[in-house]
Amino acid sequence: MDIIRILIAILLPPLGVFLQVGFGPDFWINVLLTLLGYIPGIIHALWVILRR
Repeated sequence: MDIIRILIAILLPPLGVFLQVGFGPDFWINVLLTLLGYIPGIIHALWVILRR
């Protein structure tokens, strides 16, 4: 299941974070990072998925 979340996080970072933690602060931080730059959004999404 983590492999699917990682692939989703690479394609759509906020969706990957949402599937892991729901609509929490991490989700909104990831949306902001993705809007500011796609790569920071991916890095944050992978960090959220891999730390849990």
